[in-house]
Amino acid sequence: MCNFSARQFDYWLRLNRCDSVEITPFCYKNMSNTTTVSPRPKLKTTSHSTGKTGRPKQTVVVVGLGYVGLPLALLCEEKGFDVIGFDVDQAKLNALRNAAIPDLSPHEQTRLKKAKVKFSNNQRVINDADIVIVCVPTPVFEDHTPDLRPLKSAARSVGLNLKKGALVIIESTVNPGVCEEVVIPILTRTSGLQVEEDFYFAHCPERINPGDKSFTVATIPRVIGARTESSRERAVDFYRSVLDAEVVTVSDLKEAESVKMVENAFRDINIAFVNELAMSFDKLGIDLGHVIDAASTKPFGFMAHYPGCGVGGHCIPVDPYYLIDYAKKNGFSHKFIKSAREINNNMPDYTVRRLRQALRLFGRQLSGERVALLGLAYKKDVADSRESPALVIEEKLKKEGAHVVRYDPFISKKNDYLTLQDTLSAVDSVIIATDHSLFKTLTPQILEQYEIDVVIDGRNCLDKDQFASSTIVYRGIGR
Repeated sequence: MCNFSARQFDYWLRLNRCDSVEITPFCYKNMSNTTTVSPRPKLKTTSHSTGKTGRPKQTVVVVGLGYVGLPLALLCEEKGFDVIGFDVDQAKLNALRNAAIPDLSPHEQTRLKKAKVKFSNNQRVINDADIVIVCVPTPVFEDHTPDLRPLKSAARSVGLNLKKGALVIIESTVNPGVCEEVVIPILTRTSGLQVEEDFYFAHCPERINPGDKSFTVATIPRVIGARTESSRERAVDFYRSVLDAEVVTVSDLKEAESVKMVENAFRDINIAFVNELAMSFDKLGIDLGHVIDAASTKPFGFMAHYPGCGVGGHCIPVDPYYLIDYAKKNGFSHKFIKSAREINNNMPDYTVRRLRQALRLFGRQLSGERVALLGLAYKKDVADSRESPALVIEEKLKKEGAHVVRYDPFISKKNDYLTLQDTLSAVDSVIIATDHSLFKTLTPQILEQYEIDVVIDGRNCLDKDQFASSTIVYRGIGR
């Protein structure tokens, strides 16, 4: 009896150039009894043995086992592929083998314990791959210019071990031109193979939202670009075999690279807009939250974004710089995107300024103030502190002489006290930098028990109205 999905079976048929096949209804649900599949053009494909069920033993190697690569590797294994995860970080590999990775969803944690994914730091495992998916980070240097060293290193490892007929997919976020001007030349030079003659190549910019229970790696629509139709079709076939979501194609690699740039620049710009409004409305005595909620009742032409103490994560505060740099090298200056980055980068400083102003009401200064910094993660209910504005807030507070007491229930190794209660007992004022569910339970009554008299709500996650009749000075961002 068949035990793999219609999408996977269709992928196998296309891969092996089956001209036609008769499919019985119990094996291929919701399809007619006969389906004709066109033979694949161009490239030679590698031969594959099959198991007892007729399933081809396709091997996927995922290069880079971070917040993008690991969930994808687990998904591919769940969908029936043989999967090898390659990463140069031995400590991470040890944690994976012990199923001790905190940033996974409950489903992914279960999959990790049960999965038969192999993990290795030996690049020769790439030679086994029918499909190589590169998911390494693409950070920026201190001057905000792109740091492509991880991607270049990964491309060299892939090229040195690439076999004919393999499909190489870049999921790492890159600016337009990187695939054709950087990655493909490395692959062809190190492998001695020619793209579109000896191997396939496509770009599918990663899309993942850590902590999101509705949109997971399996259910988020994906975009694919390639130089040729054969590479594009092969990549589409693969993603349709593992995803329960729409797969959209664009004309070429540059368009696919641009998609992620536009997505994150769009968010950065809109967040910067409301952050600037927040700083203005604080002076005007207007509650921006109420205004945005009211504006959201307009059923067209408005999309709500909310202000906060800064923008974090590896995407929004990083990716716009890739587009800024690429445009600059080609004779254009993105003034709008640069302004958005400047505004959002300034929000941690503004948050500290809000605390400084509130302390003056009590005749206190930041120097010597005991401040609880609640939340180190960049977003709610995750253990990821990459590019977190909380870390910038901490640095600025310490620079002004404040005594900072850190607490994040998801990043316990960085906490100064074991519990939230112990943390609150040790301070006089609070900055909420992450809207974790635990922090949303804080009320004026609870905070007053610890003799806290100033709260700066950097995520506007507490009920402002509750503080009106309390002894606590409450300040939000734009409220």
